[in-house]
Amino acid sequence: MSGKKFWEYKLLEELTPTEWETLCDGCGRCCLHKLEATDTGEVSYTSVACRLLDLYGCRCKAYADRALLISDCLTLTPALVSECTWLPPTCAYRRILEGRPLPWWHPLISGSSETVHDAGISLRDKAVSEIYVDTDDLDPYIIPEDVWRGGGSLSS
Repeated sequence: MSGKKFWEYKLLEELTPTEWETLCDGCGRCCLHKLEATDTGEVSYTSVACRLLDLYGCRCKAYADRALLISDCLTLTPALVSECTWLPPTCAYRRILEGRPLPWWHPLISGSSETVHDAGISLRDKAVSEIYVDTDDLDPYIIPEDVWRGGGSLSS
């Protein structure tokens, strides 16, 4: 595939572990607490992040051990990406699954890990760690759907 980048011609299932990891844009949104309505299955995002998320760098502080430290931490796989309707449309895994290109701010396109933050897509300065919140009462932290879907400010 001369001239094409791996994400332009490979399916998620065909990615090497290194390619898979570099596809993550570093937004941190998958590390937000989400609430699922039992009657409808509708998922709401909150602005409360996992205690392991570095809220400035938007990366896990214990990535290799996260599943051991956080019992409900999900390790994304190609199969899981296709089932996770809660992944935001900005997510590179979801975009590739849906046949959409990576946006200009994605580090693989821009060449910089800062553009995801510059574009306002990441959680930098927009979330609070669960260590400061009563996680049994997350309703006050629900983010409007148009905000998390559109990549806008989580503090709106």
